Amino acid sequence: MLRLIVQSAKISPPLSPPPRPCVSVYFRGMGRERGRGRVLTSPWLPQTLIWHLWNHPLQKDSFLQIALRDMGSMKKERFIGMATVLLKPLVKKPRKILFVNDLTLLNHSMMPTEVSKAGATVAQEETEGARACSGLWGHFLSAVDASYQNILFFQRRVPLTKRSLDPQRQFPLVSPLQVRVQLFEARQLMGNDIKPVVKVVIGGHQHHSRIKMGNNPFFNEVGGLIYETLSHTPAPTAEAKTGSREDRGNWRLVSHRPSASPGHTLLRKWLGLCQPNEPNSGVRGYLKVTICALALWSLQVDKKLIYRVEDTDTRIFKSSVVPISIAYLQFFIYCAEDLHLSHKPPHALPPAPLPPRPALSHPFPLAGMYSGFLPCFGPSFLTLRGGKKAPFRMKEEDPKHQNRQKYGLCVIFLSCTMMPDFKDLIQFEVSIGHYGNKTDLSYKPLVSTTQYSPAIYDGNIYHYVPWYNTKPVVAVTSFWEDVSFRMNCLNLLQFTRDRLKANLDTLKSMRNPRDPALLPQWERLLRELVEDCKRPLPCMTSQPKATDLDKNRWKLRRLLLQELAQKAKQAPPRDMVATAEDWLYRLNAVLPEVGAGRSGREQALVLAPQAGLTLLRPQPQMNLPDVMIWLMSREQRVAYAQVPAHSVLFSPDGAQHSGRFCGKTQTLFLQVGRSGVLRGGEGPGHPKGEALSPPAPPQGAPMSLWRACPFPLCRALYQEKWEGEGEKDTLPGQLRVCMWLGNVTDSRDLELLRQGEVVVYAETYENQAKFKGQWGQQFLQHCPNFSDVLGHKALPKEDFREPHGWHWDGPWTVEPQRRLLLDTDINKSQVLEEVYENQRRDAMGAWVPAAIPNTDVNGEPMEAREIVQCPQGWHVKQTWAVELNHAVDNEGWEYGVGIPPSGLPKVWNSVEKTYYSRRRRRWARVRYRDHGQLSHEQETLSFLQLHHPGLAEDEAGWEYGVFGSKFHLNPEPQSRFRRRCWHRRLAPNKVKGIAPIFLLEGSLVKPQWSRGGLLRELEWLRLAGPSLPGLWVRWCQSEERRASLSSSKAPPPQLPPPGPFIRLVFLNHSQCTQTLKSSAAPTWAQTLIFQHLLLYESPQDTRDSPPCVVLELWQRDPQGSETLWGRSMWHPVVWLDAQDRILPPMRWHPLVKGLEDEEGEILASCELILETESLRQQLPMLSVPWKNGIYILPKSIQPTLRKMAIEMLVWGLRNMKQARSPRLLVECWEERLQTEPIRDFQTNPNFAQSALLLTLVRTPWARAGTETFVLPLVLKVVDNQDFGQETVVGQASVHSLQPYFCDPWAEDYVPPRPPTTVPLPQGQNAPSPCQDEYDQEVDWWSKLFWATGDAPQTLKYKYRDYHTLKVYDCELEAVPAFQGLQDFCQTFKLYQERPRLDSPVVGEFKGQFRVYPFPENPEAPKPPRQFPLWPKKEDFPQQCLVRVYMVRAFHLQPQDLNGLCDPYVILKLGQTMLGNRDKYQPNTLDPIFGVMFELSCTIPLEKDLEIQLYDFDLFSPDDMIGTTVIDLEDRLLSGFGARCGLSKSYCQSGPFRWRDQMPPSLLLEHHAKRKGLPPPLFSPEGDSVYYNGKKFELQSFGEKQLKPPRARFLGSKKERLALYLLHTQGLVPEHVETRTLHSDSQPGIDQGKVQMWVDIFPKKLGPPGPPAAVGELFLHKASDNRGCRYELRCVIWKTTLVDPKEKSLSYDRINDIYVKGWLFGLEKDMQKTDIHYRSVTGEGIFNWRFTFTLDYLAAEHVCVLSEKDYIWSLDPTVTKFPARLIIQVWDNNIISMDDFLGVLELDLSDMPLPAPHSRLCSVRMLEADPKWPHFLQHKHSNLFKMKNVAGWWPCQVLDGGKWRLSGKVKMTLEILTEKEALIKAAGRGQSEPNQYPTLHPPL
Repeated sequence: MLRLIVQSAKISPPLSPPPRPCVSVYFRGMGRERGRGRVLTSPWLPQTLIWHLWNHPLQKDSFLQIALRDMGSMKKERFIGMATVLLKPLVKKPRKILFVNDLTLLNHSMMPTEVSKAGATVAQEETEGARACSGLWGHFLSAVDASYQNILFFQRRVPLTKRSLDPQRQFPLVSPLQVRVQLFEARQLMGNDIKPVVKVVIGGHQHHSRIKMGNNPFFNEVGGLIYETLSHTPAPTAEAKTGSREDRGNWRLVSHRPSASPGHTLLRKWLGLCQPNEPNSGVRGYLKVTICALALWSLQVDKKLIYRVEDTDTRIFKSSVVPISIAYLQFFIYCAEDLHLSHKPPHALPPAPLPPRPALSHPFPLAGMYSGFLPCFGPSFLTLRGGKKAPFRMKEEDPKHQNRQKYGLCVIFLSCTMMPDFKDLIQFEVSIGHYGNKTDLSYKPLVSTTQYSPAIYDGNIYHYVPWYNTKPVVAVTSFWEDVSFRMNCLNLLQFTRDRLKANLDTLKSMRNPRDPALLPQWERLLRELVEDCKRPLPCMTSQPKATDLDKNRWKLRRLLLQELAQKAKQAPPRDMVATAEDWLYRLNAVLPEVGAGRSGREQALVLAPQAGLTLLRPQPQMNLPDVMIWLMSREQRVAYAQVPAHSVLFSPDGAQHSGRFCGKTQTLFLQVGRSGVLRGGEGPGHPKGEALSPPAPPQGAPMSLWRACPFPLCRALYQEKWEGEGEKDTLPGQLRVCMWLGNVTDSRDLELLRQGEVVVYAETYENQAKFKGQWGQQFLQHCPNFSDVLGHKALPKEDFREPHGWHWDGPWTVEPQRRLLLDTDINKSQVLEEVYENQRRDAMGAWVPAAIPNTDVNGEPMEAREIVQCPQGWHVKQTWAVELNHAVDNEGWEYGVGIPPSGLPKVWNSVEKTYYSRRRRRWARVRYRDHGQLSHEQETLSFLQLHHPGLAEDEAGWEYGVFGSKFHLNPEPQSRFRRRCWHRRLAPNKVKGIAPIFLLEGSLVKPQWSRGGLLRELEWLRLAGPSLPGLWVRWCQSEERRASLSSSKAPPPQLPPPGPFIRLVFLNHSQCTQTLKSSAAPTWAQTLIFQHLLLYESPQDTRDSPPCVVLELWQRDPQGSETLWGRSMWHPVVWLDAQDRILPPMRWHPLVKGLEDEEGEILASCELILETESLRQQLPMLSVPWKNGIYILPKSIQPTLRKMAIEMLVWGLRNMKQARSPRLLVECWEERLQTEPIRDFQTNPNFAQSALLLTLVRTPWARAGTETFVLPLVLKVVDNQDFGQETVVGQASVHSLQPYFCDPWAEDYVPPRPPTTVPLPQGQNAPSPCQDEYDQEVDWWSKLFWATGDAPQTLKYKYRDYHTLKVYDCELEAVPAFQGLQDFCQTFKLYQERPRLDSPVVGEFKGQFRVYPFPENPEAPKPPRQFPLWPKKEDFPQQCLVRVYMVRAFHLQPQDLNGLCDPYVILKLGQTMLGNRDKYQPNTLDPIFGVMFELSCTIPLEKDLEIQLYDFDLFSPDDMIGTTVIDLEDRLLSGFGARCGLSKSYCQSGPFRWRDQMPPSLLLEHHAKRKGLPPPLFSPEGDSVYYNGKKFELQSFGEKQLKPPRARFLGSKKERLALYLLHTQGLVPEHVETRTLHSDSQPGIDQGKVQMWVDIFPKKLGPPGPPAAVGELFLHKASDNRGCRYELRCVIWKTTLVDPKEKSLSYDRINDIYVKGWLFGLEKDMQKTDIHYRSVTGEGIFNWRFTFTLDYLAAEHVCVLSEKDYIWSLDPTVTKFPARLIIQVWDNNIISMDDFLGVLELDLSDMPLPAPHSRLCSVRMLEADPKWPHFLQHKHSNLFKMKNVAGWWPCQVLDGGKWRLSGKVKMTLEILTEKEALIKAAGRGQSEPNQYPTLHPPL
């Protein structure tokens, strides 16, 4: 393990206010937070942190990240500093202790701070458990992983979006995770006289419960709570230990992972306890728990009372570690292969991990898992990774391969584009397992690598490989087991899943529910799904190689397909998307993971263009390894693409059984590896290797970004980009390949592409050197006569031998490799040339030319600028000029001191010094390309096809240059080396049954040669057909971009980039749109056309698998630098015949930046058209409008331009603290509108003008109600500062106005109106506040318990239906029926102009929108205004009285060490703060407040009501538990009547009096006015009303059936009828809402719930109604935590049939019987009877009285005990437990310990009725789940209701694992209140007062 001791930190200068420091330490992505320190400027933090390494030791790049933060409770978290501690010294010396002193902390800018941390001690220790255990946490993240996932601990954590919580996309993100275990009770624990205690272990954290007594203990504790940064959810382990006189044992339960349960919660579940050392003993008891694994924005769902007796869910969760029955784990080891062993003493090979989850067999079914199939793993090979490098040995054919099949893998590389600038040659390597790895010499050399090629500039920002009409091909053969039967079934399911997902994506793109194509698409989805599901899967039962797992999974999959087919036949056209997503999820559950070993984000990036290969579950049996395609440069692996083998596997059974990409073109996006550059081939697909040590970062480069580039070559590229001017957002490459994998016997007719032929050459380079004007091989030094392209020694021409199955086709010919001779600047329109003039100082001090007068910037020799010729096809406009724009003197010279041996200075200076010995100056010029008739691509192609037929054979094909630099065809005077390439073509023999390309393995090898003699020949695919490839025309329409909508839990959306433009990339071509001004929704309306594209493919192949379109959104700042904003990828629509062409509809495509979430959406469409002869004859070829220098959208897809109106209700601005006189600026399309400034913003933040009208001329209109074209809207708040300066202080974007479209002529439209505040007329005010006397049996809490179902059964109230209450389990704003209480005006959050993801909200805008078109006829009447014009808002700001009712809270986060907290409530409203710190609820997580707060405020100046819950601490500052905020203005303005909920009945007196200011009749009148209706007309009798054109009578609402209660409770008929009508209008009823508490210290984590409600009373409406009595009455009945005092009297009369224990001289068995008893939870008050000696028959007579005093809560059926845990405790802890009486029978012994004879446990609130005679008494009376019919079950009763019972009860004892009858006891139980007990006093036992009844001593 790794141990860290954090000692102290010094903060200088001291911070104000004094901080509360917290140290966070991160290791491998796991965080530890320790200690909120004391309020000191030099805090002492002696803390010890431990990380268990298990079998994952420290690596050389391991490190600790330490952050110091201020965790002040009254403010937000503040970052102080961070530091990194490298653990490399501990790797070399594990036993060493690393002391770190004076560790300087860095700030956000990576600059040193004045804060230092001293005295940190790091040590590595090895424990026994670490050596033996594989670990609970799985594989940890390395340092590269941490940086790869951007785990920068000083950044603020961003909440996860809903998409990231999708169960299909469980990415291995590292995020804060909280695991909470709540213990309720245990039942039926085995054992006699036990004292159970529960130990909970969660990821190294332990918690012990309190020690209880009995077999059915009640705990009610939080058994475990951790809040850490975890990458996996640990499995909680609950261990129940017991101790007794007879035996001591322990039971252990490892429950299921809560993260795999619905809602990540096991809610009130019973866990079966088992004994690990006795697997046959079965269940030993049950434990009821709630386990929650909460991530960001997870919500707890347990809202029930803790003390409920009823258990509706009796399902038992059995243990997953300790089996209920005997189970055996068997390993069958068949063979081991490819072991690299040496002759040295034996050593252990690295272990092979066995996947734990597939290997376990669960005895119960789990959703999405394998239902406990056996075996769950194998037969399969386990890969041994690591170890030393194997010695070279050539592997021949082994007999063991006879049991395998020979597989062939053929890959055709079609294109590689979007690459960074590689200075060296690159090639690709294809491998599957070890086969194809050219660095592994243990296998025969295969044709697994392509030819070396350069990366050519594409004319924009990317590079590409110039393959053109000649495509490289690789062929790899390998030996694997035949698993085609398994793969065929998998591919068939993949085919079904892919078709379903494609149809689902099309269905999702149809956003308009009235789209006529919606229903046909749904029918197509159902039809194809039924067709696919009816296709039979390959039968596994008759397959000899199929395992039991294969057969069981085949049955499961077959049943699933049958079920989906049945559902698809019966599916109605309702909830179509949700239904199809559910079917897709179920299909994904039975499919394996795509590409094992890759993270979810890598999968999403690599497989995004391929129709969405989703992340699925892991495969329990490894089959064929994935195919790896490596990009190599400098003999190092730089990037890779990973392709699942089954996706390219061929099956002779048909195309549907083959892989989806078998023989088809697919697009792969290369990704940078995460394991470092590997010499031995380690990485995905390569088991062994040796990592290189990383180089140092460049000066000024952030270490985090430097670590994110794990490959040295990529780091070199990054270093070059960092130090220069380049883009860091480029991809490693986009690769298009065609792959085929299958048995070589099935490759006879292999034809991957429809055109072309495979051409195989033998290749070698002839080298010569020049000496004294002569060329020859004898002049070569340190270079072989024949070599490969890199200069390595190769075979001479005469030593080549044709491979088996091939023959030579022609002689050796010289073929210059013009692809390697290409100018990398061939596609540039202008090139900057530079030459440095160098001089040195001679002995006289004069400057003379240097030995090398002309060099480049690195000092390499160059030609003099006077003789540098301009290449052909280029021209120069200006001659050479001295560069003076750098740090040089007036003549352009820079000076330095020459340093040997090169003689060049390392540092140059612009000022001349006498000791400087070198100087240089830079000459530069720009050459421009001539504009010829050919395009750049055609010029490149013509150069590649150029020949020199006139040269002699000896002079043909020579290339001049040196290795490591570029070669040229034309010799230069200084040329000293040349080479030429010899090719000899190979032709295949006539071989039957196998493709000749797979016969090239191990060919051309001389046995006597070692490494240098291994030649891997290169293959090329030359496409046959016409001389010119197919010409294509591609165009793309780009309309607009909008930001993605974010929910309330998502981070704030980023505001638009400045200067946005689109860069469209298609293969090696790219274009850019025009650059727009900064806008939240930039709109281009532009068409980009690529003419005469050369695609060297068959048109049919292109149609089936078109190349991917990459659309990038860039921003260009005023300085000219460009930054990538997002990237979108999809496939274009292909047209082979322009006559059939239909313009594709424009769709929204997501914009993704890197590996992050969506940054926005872009509306575009793309199509690819084959350029045929008929199309060339059309002039113009494609009719696209041209306007203002750009192609605009075609008319057929242009939106309809109409005159539109946007009406805006501008209500006001809120929470803008820095604004003085703000105004609102609205921008839409090309129009803008602004309001008048708010002059008195501090006193009235509302706008003077309430409504605005923005008229848009010729604006895109959404045709046919679709959402294709939408209008974005930008809201800006401009503040007038001093001296007339205007500043944008806030900005918001309305991404789509589609929800605000309306019909202006709709008859039922009612414009929104603010609430009316007309004072009440005389005589219509609220009921008198005086309270009549009423029956105290019911109160407001009775209504609450009726609503929650927690009301006691003894409470029978005949008028209960008239007084109901609605309890919402969420916030009132979250109730869908109330529209977020923003029906009048919505709230739009304002952000800064250019915020980051964690930017705070700077304010709010309240308003509403309505959008509609003007009539096309200008003479038609204009539409009516949707928002009326209010001249003045006289009613606002408004004085209000606010009553806040705090009912209770539950599931609060513990704050104290005892797992509890002391909560109290603080209310903040503006400057007003209410709450009493002294009135806290001690030691509870579920406080009951029962308090009402009354505040006066001015809305909207004081609109945000903040409710805070604090934890009381005596000495340290109180900790904030959580907070919630309520917008009072929304509730006041809402038309749903949210200011005061509607009661069910109108009572003028009694416990349920009317609380509102206005009676129901006046409320109905105001509601009609807001809806634009005439006022209601009541009849004189008040029993009928005419409202909204209808007549309503009182009898129609059910009062005829329900007899009304007494008249003094209910109001008049008129008010009752008005109230009935109000309840039909959808208004807010009388309610209690449940609000979630949140905390800044644990963002996104639920801190608990609080139940409350708010009443708002405008003072202009008159005095408020009477408050609800939630405080006083409940203080007497429920909330005082004492309950009602009772006395329980238990008279023990006699016992009978007690088991005899001891032997005597005269009798076989005798007992000395006595009885003891106590109340559960009150064990201290245990009482005993006297002893009945020498009982032979088991009968004992006592006549003994037990008396127990208890406090009982009738509302919750629990007892209450209030006592201090320790003598120094400040407050007593209130414990609630069931009212249980425990009676035990014992045998008294003098010498030995007493013997236990039996036990009886009775729940006083639900106890079995006693038997009248002993013969009727049996154990069946105590059975919890009797098997008898209901009418034969034993009756139960409540003692608190019956008061007195007497009779016989059975006692039982555990014998042989079962409970049996051990005796009977006769008792009398009587319950009395405290007052009754004083009147009828009685003593204990037989002491005085001995009465009620009188007990006489037994005879």
